[in-house]
Amino acid sequence: MKITAIKAAWLQVPIPADKASVSDFGRNTSFNTTLVRVETDEGLIGYGEAKASVGSLGVQHALVTTIEKELAPLLIGQDPRDIARLWELMYSGSRAHYALSRGRVFPILSRRGITISAISGIDMALWDILGLALGVPVHRLLGGKCRDRLPAYASGGWADERRIGEELLGYIQRGGFKAVKMRVGVMDGDVATSVRRVQAARQALGDGIDIMVDAHGTYSVTEAKRFCREAAEVRLAWFEEPVSADNKRGCAEVRAATDIPIAAGESEFTRFDFRDLVDLRAVDIFQPDLAICGGITEGLRIAALADAYQIGLAPHLWGGALMFSAGLQLCAVSPSAFIIEYSLLPNPLQSELATEPITVEDGQIIIPDRPGLGVTINDDFVKKYTV
Repeated sequence: MKITAIKAAWLQVPIPADKASVSDFGRNTSFNTTLVRVETDEGLIGYGEAKASVGSLGVQHALVTTIEKELAPLLIGQDPRDIARLWELMYSGSRAHYALSRGRVFPILSRRGITISAISGIDMALWDILGLALGVPVHRLLGGKCRDRLPAYASGGWADERRIGEELLGYIQRGGFKAVKMRVGVMDGDVATSVRRVQAARQALGDGIDIMVDAHGTYSVTEAKRFCREAAEVRLAWFEEPVSADNKRGCAEVRAATDIPIAAGESEFTRFDFRDLVDLRAVDIFQPDLAICGGITEGLRIAALADAYQIGLAPHLWGGALMFSAGLQLCAVSPSAFIIEYSLLPNPLQSELATEPITVEDGQIIIPDRPGLGVTINDDFVKKYTV
């Protein structure tokens, strides 16, 4: 089998004004992603997803160009089933033969950022092809399932102190979730406002629901410590990205000052960034985004780090149906995985890009057994929303 073409498309889906969230990223006016399509000479087509930003915004032109003009020429004519070798080829470029013969990486200059996102989308599509070729789900290729389902947490939570309880209760009523996540940080103006909002959430939800908070990396170390101290009575399930991903030592300092579990990773690239989080003892929970960090291949390596250091695994799953499915496949086989993110913001990339619905039962996500990533692309949706 040979790769005959690799194509990428920027998908942009507008969000109605009355449903748009407002956070430190501004008003979320659209969902954006890059759809990757890998074609073969045997007629099999694999799909993946790459992202130019952690959230749902971001111009994707550079990502599309990187996939089609820089990486695709390296892979045309290659066997798509040689996934491990092709990952090294994309990561080390013209020096990949050294990497494979010497047993260490010789990465190109763009070893972080948009190039790794591009590799992520292609890698995801290669695993999809391998599963389709063998007629088995990707999780079977990764070693088989540890579990058939995983609890999910409803992800959202932008409302102010007066309305946050109502918003989060609405999530629980929609899917029977036992955990919810809300946003805090600089969007609130000050730490005291964030603390009042999480206190209001706890008062509305009672003691039987887990509450996670996400600061999007916007607090200073001092502010994050103050938040942990003043929100201690809320009994938070985790505190996500308390400080910037560029300040890993600061994240470790926050973790050392609290017993609230610290989660991070959606802004990190490759196993090397996650290794640094381990070395600094900066986190309790890894949150790789498989459309950013290096795809399923690199996700496996990150999950192995989590297993070795007894760190929880809860991938960042804010995006489209393909990156959601990829994260679900990884969680199916990873002993460290314990919960799934499920967006409650209306997101057609998650709910309409694929013809198959995500199955939620009593707050749990069912892991499908369809071949490959288990995602059939809605071609009409792609045509409608391609930029």
